[in-house]
Amino acid sequence: MNRAEREEAARLLPSPGDPVLPKGRLTQLEAHLMREITREAPAPATRPATADTPSTRPRRRFAAVALPMGTAAAVVAAVLALGNSGSGEPSTSPEAVRLLDRIATVAAAQDVPSVRDDQYVFTRTQGTQQIMNEGRDTFRRSDWHAVDGKRDGLARITVLSGPSGKSTKDMKLEADPHGTAYRELQALPTDPDKLYEHIWTATDGQGPTHEEAALEMIGSMLQGATLLPEVDAALYRAAARIPGVTVVHKAKDAAGRTGVGLAFGDGGDRDVWVFGEKSLDYLGSDEVALLDIGVVDKAGDTPAG
Repeated sequence: MNRAEREEAARLLPSPGDPVLPKGRLTQLEAHLMREITREAPAPATRPATADTPSTRPRRRFAAVALPMGTAAAVVAAVLALGNSGSGEPSTSPEAVRLLDRIATVAAAQDVPSVRDDQYVFTRTQGTQQIMNEGRDTFRRSDWHAVDGKRDGLARITVLSGPSGKSTKDMKLEADPHGTAYRELQALPTDPDKLYEHIWTATDGQGPTHEEAALEMIGSMLQGATLLPEVDAALYRAAARIPGVTVVHKAKDAAGRTGVGLAFGDGGDRDVWVFGEKSLDYLGSDEVALLDIGVVDKAGDTPAG
């Protein structure tokens, strides 16, 4: 492309606007930058790992570069300018922000089911699992989790195809004090700003990046949140405040259903949430598809209809 063509293309494309850091990131970036400038080692993490935190991949290591103090001051000023510029809109893909807002609007309009503590949340999912070096099993799994999280549940796993051969087995799901039960999801803030702060604080120091850890935590709650419209909508609006989300057209979930996707992460570690092209219902992810969800009276029952 010659210079004239580049100038014409630039004229036709919309202005990208001013980048804006999400709330809470500016202070962290300033502190991190000054540590790198002065070669100060960050304090070791003291927050213990718990079973209800999302799984994380090894953190990437970056080489520190010493800067002359004059240059350092200029860089800090640039970070401050970046954080204070713009209109306050989320600094992620504008297309993804618009899509997340539409998804949140659809989620908030769903009916709120009546749920008792003595009932179970039923989910049916589909995915694949690597079996040593023999290939991958395709499976469907039904789970029954106690609404209050205090009673044992049930899992029923059916292998549809793969090296393990077709089979079905049941196993008890022991009550997990560290799990995220329906009532715990229900207690989450429904204000997107407060929910964002809750998630951002809970994932501090985790993941290859803080952004990915926060989005992974949101992703871990999306299945159960489909039964809680206000929480569901708040999760999507909180996700819109986290940089790094992009839209994937013609994305496929783990059951092969095509929809529109929202992706984050790098390369082979990229995660994709998939939604119905027209309905914008949550279909699951490229790793685990959500086929059904509901509330039933007993473990082993399935929702009517």
